Amino acid sequence: MARPSTQKQRRLEVIDAALEAAAEHGLRNLSLTDVANQAGVTRGALLYYYADLEAILVEAHSAGMARVGAERAALVAKHTGAPAKLNAAIEAGLPSGPDDALMRLLYEFDVLAGKSPLHDQLVQQLYGEQLALFRQILEEGVESGEFLLTGPIEDIAMNFVALEDAYGLHIVAGGSITVKDALRAIRLYAGQSGAKL
Repeated sequence: MARPSTQKQRRLEVIDAALEAAAEHGLRNLSLTDVANQAGVTRGALLYYYADLEAILVEAHSAGMARVGAERAALVAKHTGAPAKLNAAIEAGLPSGPDDALMRLLYEFDVLAGKSPLHDQLVQQLYGEQLALFRQILEEGVESGEFLLTGPIEDIAMNFVALEDAYGLHIVAGGSITVKDALRAIRLYAGQSGAKL
């Protein structure tokens, strides 16, 4: 049996391989063999670390959630003032570009919602974390007098989440919307809603 540190490293390598294989084959067409080939191991070796493909995907989904949820919240917390926090949240919530495999996988999990109770729960949990982060920043900005919002905090927070999700999907799809375009448009909405950056 692998030592704990080695086992943890191997599991991370499997998740990375799953993300790369999913980017190449798409989540719906992904097989355990695809992940094994990408990782350069046998299917049996994968099954030593994970029960099945679904277990690998759940861990990959959780890794994506950590990036958009907990890791982003920690990044935002390093900033001072609601405008700086909002700007950091906006930047960290978008994919890095069309080749951002982790974000692409998160969007594919959204599409598959309704077919797996566990993935449904993860999708809803991530949405709740995104919403809570924007709500917290907006509330801080109102309390400090930095934001003079033009509508209810809940609606504005929902719009920030919807905008980052919609623009992010276009970015990973490799369409005409770039990260720069998305940042500009979301920042424009921030100003129009009274959350000036």
